[in-house]
Amino acid sequence: MVDPIDANRGNWDERATTHARDTTGDYMLDRFRAGEDALHAIEAAELGDIYGKRVLHLQCHIGRDTLCLVRRGAVATGLDFSGVALDVARRLSSEPRLKADFVQATVDEAPHLTPGPFDLVFTTWGTICWLPGMTVWARVIASVLVPRGELYFADAHPSFLVLEEHVGRLVPMYDFQTPADRPLEFSNATTYTGDPTIMTQQSNREWIHPLSAILGALIDAGLTIVMFREHKVLPWRGVSILVPASDRLSRSSAHSPVHFGKSEKGGLGYRPRFRGAMSVEGHGGRLSAG
Repeated sequence: MVDPIDANRGNWDERATTHARDTTGDYMLDRFRAGEDALHAIEAAELGDIYGKRVLHLQCHIGRDTLCLVRRGAVATGLDFSGVALDVARRLSSEPRLKADFVQATVDEAPHLTPGPFDLVFTTWGTICWLPGMTVWARVIASVLVPRGELYFADAHPSFLVLEEHVGRLVPMYDFQTPADRPLEFSNATTYTGDPTIMTQQSNREWIHPLSAILGALIDAGLTIVMFREHKVLPWRGVSILVPASDRLSRSSAHSPVHFGKSEKGGLGYRPRFRGAMSVEGHGGRLSAG
């Protein structure tokens, strides 16, 4: 039996090579090299001042957003399980001469390979769907944060992820919670940026986690929710019936959210806090650790 994480790593190694070329401009790499901020409006507005903060960016992929955090004054470390993606990240950091550390590891290895402590954990857009469970994820985040440290998390809303488009309508196709040992299997010939390059490792495994699992795991790990928002936009066009909201955001016309986000960790005598935001329609919030 193929290990789902290994299958996903092979898939993301190929995506990283294609994303590094950025032939469609989806990753804005030329604009980023020219000095433009590549964070989306949602996290840019919600993140706040991070100047001088030590930041761990989980599942950083090719590191573009990690380096955006550096431009905002953070001391950043990016972690990802794809060595190919991190090779791209290191090259990207050398071009505008932005200093960041990049570590190859899975999320569960972070306490050993990137123990910190960190003032902020940052993880956004299409991250937790690659993880079989939320308990370890939340414990990892809590373990690397300083007292009163924060998690900023933004991702697609679980209520959106259970839907597929059928005859111009969104209909429920998946269970609201994917069992850890039975991931959803998908196969895509190309990556999501619009580049037509055909991949050889086309199969991937994903999990849907309900809000109760996400927020419950963070609370159980000692984080306190201090901000939680739901939005009607996503940074990608997940289905064709989403309509453009701006040059980089797509909007749902339905009456439901599509993303979420943030959190914080407290010291002795007080609990951590979380702050987050979800999208399409989504949720967002902030957590802090205790």
